[in-house]
Amino acid sequence: MEINNLDYLTDQIAELIIQSDRNVVFTGAGISTESGIPDFRSPGGIWSRFDPAEFTLHKFLNSREKRKKHWELFAKGGLTGNAEPNLAHYAIAEMEKLNKLDCVITQNVDNLHQRAGNSPDKVLELHGNMRRVRCLGCDRLFPMDEIMQKLETEDAPDCDYCQGILKPDAVFFGEALPQKTLNNAIHYSRNCDLFIVIGSTLIVYPAAYMPIYAMESGAKLVILNLSSTPMDNRASVLINEKAGNIMTEVMNKVKNRI
Repeated sequence: MEINNLDYLTDQIAELIIQSDRNVVFTGAGISTESGIPDFRSPGGIWSRFDPAEFTLHKFLNSREKRKKHWELFAKGGLTGNAEPNLAHYAIAEMEKLNKLDCVITQNVDNLHQRAGNSPDKVLELHGNMRRVRCLGCDRLFPMDEIMQKLETEDAPDCDYCQGILKPDAVFFGEALPQKTLNNAIHYSRNCDLFIVIGSTLIVYPAAYMPIYAMESGAKLVILNLSSTPMDNRASVLINEKAGNIMTEVMNKVKNRI
């Protein structure tokens, strides 16, 4: 894409943000690949190295051997490392500082929006958060780093308090999305006037319904993603580039105009 065209398109996004009162940002794995976190479905992604059929909630709960495989994925798949937020995460946090953000709806489980500066109550995590581990027996929460230390001596760690099953606080295959979070995401999507998609192919449902709800309610749609999505032809602005530099440029323009 030509530089002058990018300049024009980032101008358009900046103006949409400024002119809109209820801005929602929706993020997928593509925003976090710039922080070194592997995605799931692309060539070389996690599901090219692990069989997704092995990683269901049912198998996790009913087989200690399957839990060992799950924890191996978490340890070796790059999902529990200490990745840092990138420019796109910081740009979205800047939107909140400027009171130009209603919420972030994210498919990601990496906690990077919060680490970049977004308020936790502004981040709706549709698929949970891999930085926490929940005991399914006593409902205690533990930092993932603490449980990763246990993996050095245990291949399927249990809760030290009640010996219950420990499970990352993320949504597994066969597990329902957290209902309150999903309801909030639907509410914000249906009541926004600008919906910005960053780093999502929009093929995983029910998360991918969110931009549809937004457009049905009259919102403008912006898509920033390296590959095509089913919603491309409905976007007011479409950019197939990495998000970091683009969103930084957009927010620089926003700050210069308000």
